[in-house]
Amino acid sequence: MEREEYMREALCLAREAALSGETPVGAVVVDPGGIIIGRGRNRTEERDATCHAELEAIRDASKSLGAWRLTGCSLFVTMEPCPMCAGAVYNSRIDAIYFGARDSRAGACGGVFNLFMEPLDRKVKIYGGILEDECREVLREFFDGKR
Repeated sequence: MEREEYMREALCLAREAALSGETPVGAVVVDPGGIIIGRGRNRTEERDATCHAELEAIRDASKSLGAWRLTGCSLFVTMEPCPMCAGAVYNSRIDAIYFGARDSRAGACGGVFNLFMEPLDRKVKIYGGILEDECREVLREFFDGKR
């Protein structure tokens, strides 16, 4: 699969979140062989403040592997991760983040600040703008409907 195909999977999850009244963010974790091993969507309204798409996908991937270390894996998420989610990516040993839309309010991968520019003991690669227009449009439609 190509990066765009993984992001399309995350977009499907984002749309599912929107249908449930959640901020439309979706995420998938991909193993080194290119298999999606974790899926998640925002569930903060349904559950609690920690149920962001990234954390749901990380939990699902950890369950799939039977381990918390996701070394060699990549995270694809429709919106730039917040500080909580960026920290979870770092702690779970994910190697790379691919995101769609930048988050100018709480983005921790360059939108507001970049956690991964800090002097941490390992680096996480960051790639933004994957299907950015589609990811931004899902968010825009959701918030326009709220107004």
